[in-house]
Amino acid sequence: MRRLNALRAIAVAAGLVIAATGCGVTSGGGSTTTSGAADSGPLTGLRIMVPNTPGGGYDTTARTAAKVMNETKTATNVEVFNLAGAGGTVGLARLVNEKGNKDLTMLMGLGVVGASYTNKSEAKLTGTTPLARLIQEPGAIMVPKDSPYKTINELVDAWKKDPSKLAVGGGSSPGGPDHLLPMQLAQAVGIDPKKVNFVSFDGGGDLLPAILGNKIGFAASGAGEYIQQIKTGSVRVLATSGAERLEGVDAPTFKESGIDLEFTNWRGIVAPPGVSDADRDRIVAALTKMHGTEEWKAALKDHGWTDAFITGEEFSTFLKEQDTRVADVLTKLGLA
Repeated sequence: MRRLNALRAIAVAAGLVIAATGCGVTSGGGSTTTSGAADSGPLTGLRIMVPNTPGGGYDTTARTAAKVMNETKTATNVEVFNLAGAGGTVGLARLVNEKGNKDLTMLMGLGVVGASYTNKSEAKLTGTTPLARLIQEPGAIMVPKDSPYKTINELVDAWKKDPSKLAVGGGSSPGGPDHLLPMQLAQAVGIDPKKVNFVSFDGGGDLLPAILGNKIGFAASGAGEYIQQIKTGSVRVLATSGAERLEGVDAPTFKESGIDLEFTNWRGIVAPPGVSDADRDRIVAALTKMHGTEEWKAALKDHGWTDAFITGEEFSTFLKEQDTRVADVLTKLGLA
């Protein structure tokens, strides 16, 4: 855990979060190679690396995808393992160094994009092989069940009185979604972002004990990572950041609460550089099959995720755009 001072001008970061719409399915470039790979039987030997601790959003997404792929015979014996550190850049460095490894993939998202710059990582996502963007989800402002704050407006009122006293926790490094969300919220409600006391945790698995143990005033993260705690009432959601209410979560959106803010996070999967087109297309074909299953559709609903599936050149272009925007924003903030 490390304490970070919020930075001025964070509002410019709003432009780098893509609220993906039109989540149509592509076929990994539409090549006949993909079709052929799709007909060659279940994928075998696939490993999905999670670049942060167990229990977080990347971990949950990876293990859900692996479970669905195994259950539907889209792939067999899919293995998920964790390699945490430096906001995901330890895992990213390993992925980039395993050039041509057709069995290794990594679950990633906006947080890794930001961390690759704030941690001065030599490895960048532009050096990986894009496979698919899987999901997007709104952020959530959460408190433990015994918090004195019952609504987002009560929390904001207390936050305004002394922004530095009320610590906000997030499961990402500077530039990641759990950092950007409270900074943009602060600006939206008239709080100077540089006065915000942000505490960074290495993933949702580390953030959860801090929420439950009242170590922070409130948390900003994706609700899907804490769905079981939300259902049991040990964690309460005060508001969510999407355009619409999150299904299964009894909480208003920011806009319903009079706060003019929308924010969306995303997650996807990439492979090492140097993977052959045929091997890339076979993984993409398996992910595309998984995406079409009823089991995956049920998982999206259960976790409060929005289908944001794209592959091929569309995902590659999306990653390049995100990388450029994050780099520009963090450079302006003095973090890159």
